[in-house]
This record gives sequence, C-alpha cells and structure tokens, in this order.
Amino acid sequence: MHEPAEPPQPKIEIVRSARRAKTISARRRGGTIIVSLPANLAPEEEQRWVATMVEKVLAAEQRRQLNSDNALEARARDLNARYFEGKLRWTSIRYVTNQNGRYGSCTPGQGTIRISHRLAEMPLWVLDYVLVHELAHLVEANHGKRFWRLVNRYPLTERARGYLMAKGMEEDGEE
Repeated sequence: MHEPAEPPQPKIEIVRSARRAKTISARRRGGTIIVSLPANLAPEEEQRWVATMVEKVLAAEQRRQLNSDNALEARARDLNARYFEGKLRWTSIRYVTNQNGRYGSCTPGQGTIRISHRLAEMPLWVLDYVLVHELAHLVEANHGKRFWRLVNRYPLTERARGYLMAKGMEEDGEE
C-alpha cells in the first residue's frame, strides 16, 4: 500500500510595498499565493512570515472544502436522531484546522461544535464517535458518569477510543 501523493505546492509570489508599514497579508490568485509584505521587513522575518501566511491560506482553503457540502451537519443530525432522540440543538458544527492536539470541542453555551480536520481522513465510525462525544457535551459539559452514559449509547465507543489512542488523539483513562 502506498501513501497518497501530496498535493502540489502552490507558486508563491512576494510583493513588497513601501506603503505597507506593518500589515502582512496573503491571498490566492489561480495557482499562486501572493504574500504582501512591508518593504522594510528583514529577510529572516520575510521567510517566517511567508511560511506562516501560506499555511494560513492553505488551511482556510482546506476548511472551506471540508465544510462545503454540509456532510458533517447531516451526520450530526442522524446521530442526534439515533442516540439523543433528536432532542439536541446546536448553532454550528464544522471542521477546523487549528485543533491538532484534540479531535473536537464543544461550547455548550454557544451551541458550537468544532471537529479537527484530521478526523476527515479517519473511518466514519471514528468520526461518528467523536460527533456523539461532542453532542453529549450539549447535555453534560464535563466528562462525568452521566456524560459517559450518553456517549456509550454509541456501540463503537470503546473501539473508536482505542483507535484514537493508537493515533495519539485520545487520553487514556478519561472516564
């Protein structure tokens, strides 16, 4: 089995401007990412900022692509119906690219659920566990016994947690 090919790296164009005093920005135009910098920025700072801004543009593109078809929302609605009697409500659920140390988060007071983009590459039964886990936080904000009773309604919870532990994304002994 071989690894999937890395996407081609975009061409990078650097534009220095004397009118630009402090701000740094980046945007894509076709296959090129254009990074606009102040003219007086030191060369070592330029390298750091170009890398940072290219990463931001690529992460934003990945988020837009992952969230473009509302598939995550549809999965959450289905899991809500199956495991929570359709009673849960949230304001938004989407993939994010800034969660590398965790698989998801829920802010119950705002009704927002964020799922790490890394889950998009995992088996659907693992994604479903994470969604159930975050949906359960809409009922129980902590990881107490009541919370785990809700999560354990999902029949593949233990298997998914083991999978995530093997990937370094789940804390052992969280119960």
